[in-house]
Amino acid sequence: MAWWLTKPTTNRSSTRKPKPGLKRTEKHKMELSDLFLAPLYLAILYGLAFAVRPAVTNQFTKPFFIPALTLKFIGAIALGLIYQFYYSGGDTFNYYWHATIIHDAFSKSFSTGMALMLDDGGSNLPAIAPYVAKMFWHQPNSTEYLVARIAAALGFLCFNSYTAIALFFATISFSGVWAMFVAFAKIRPQVYKQLAWTMFYVPSMFFWGSGLLKDSLCLGALGWLFYAMYRGIIQRQAVLKCLIIGTISIYSLLSIKVYILLCFLPAALLWIFNETNDRIKSKGLRLVARPLFLGLGAAAAFYAATNLTKGDDKYDVDKIGERSKITADYLYQQSMRQEGSGYYLGELDGSIGSMVKLAPQAIGTAIYRPFLWEAHNPVMLLSALEAGFFLFFTLRIFWRTGVLKTFGIIGRNPILLLCFVFSLVFAASVGITSSNFGTLVRYKIPMIPFYLSGLYILQNMATGRASGAAAVSRPAARLRPQVAA
Repeated sequence: MAWWLTKPTTNRSSTRKPKPGLKRTEKHKMELSDLFLAPLYLAILYGLAFAVRPAVTNQFTKPFFIPALTLKFIGAIALGLIYQFYYSGGDTFNYYWHATIIHDAFSKSFSTGMALMLDDGGSNLPAIAPYVAKMFWHQPNSTEYLVARIAAALGFLCFNSYTAIALFFATISFSGVWAMFVAFAKIRPQVYKQLAWTMFYVPSMFFWGSGLLKDSLCLGALGWLFYAMYRGIIQRQAVLKCLIIGTISIYSLLSIKVYILLCFLPAALLWIFNETNDRIKSKGLRLVARPLFLGLGAAAAFYAATNLTKGDDKYDVDKIGERSKITADYLYQQSMRQEGSGYYLGELDGSIGSMVKLAPQAIGTAIYRPFLWEAHNPVMLLSALEAGFFLFFTLRIFWRTGVLKTFGIIGRNPILLLCFVFSLVFAASVGITSSNFGTLVRYKIPMIPFYLSGLYILQNMATGRASGAAAVSRPAARLRPQVAA
């Protein structure tokens, strides 16, 4: 959960303190060379996209593939431009700064460059000392430094161009989101058009989830993990391939943003056990098996939450309350000094009890705020419009369907349980921790496709109307199992 977070970053720049004696610099931003390299790499990536499109789409999904990829590219470039000209620097250029230092090391000595690339931030080798002295993220097990090393590796494919690296990040993110879309469209083909809108056209998704940031990699990994679980465990197809994809995805989330994984696993296990239970033909056996499956799922989720991060100063479950309070207070103070975009949910004393007490407010804040009158800049206004739509859509479903019937539909459908359990748990965690709308808008994007997909599927089940009437069953039947790599 997001209360395992260390001090996150605001929209203006990283809040991690530089090493003693190190003056922070952000001189590495987009340069004139990006104007020439960006079109070249756009042409290359579009060429690859058109080449793989026949293998990963059908007549129903094909119209969304290139436009969705285009929005990811636009988001990646726009994020860089906004950070350069509006925020005057920030995390995306800090990653690029570190990647550039690694490239400088390679230009002097291949062995020194490799030492920096393979280093987890805890090495004190004399050869890398001059380069480490310029880095403020070179710390043991630093997730920021890991992302910088990934950016440096991709930089070898594009002359270390910021824009080209950002386009690669957008492609990685798109591949996972497309995989997620394919899985959801097979689960509920009646609303595949609405699902496409949910995955690809929400501004926060293609803006914050496309550029040179952690969020792009994590969004891609989460999409691939969902796809691997659906195809490998629920459909029981291509099990070995899905095992490999799932393992890589879990490792990626574990290495970069473990709280996403810790929020997703309990909901995913609940989904898998419910799907397995529903396949039992005997009604009596299903009744007996359900509590057994739920118990196994709860035990597995508890084991994951308590052991995946055991001993980690940042994410150990025993330090949930303390870490949450430190992070929330820090970000609130930063937001008040910089943008005035902070929010206050109530007293957080560092105990789990106080977190549980604030959870309902945190959920409402993460999903339905900022309100329009809380938006103080254009970027926040877009987030406010999105949040307003989420609130309107949710209330409309409850109004038309009824509260009891709505919860009844959710309780009977495994995929809806996954969508809403994950969304609510994740919303509570990031809502409590952020205390700042500027960071919240970034942190909450992993839950957006699940929450909106859940709403569209719920609406379809409640009304009985099949959107895209001619394609009620055909999209699921014809969706190819492969997805873009």
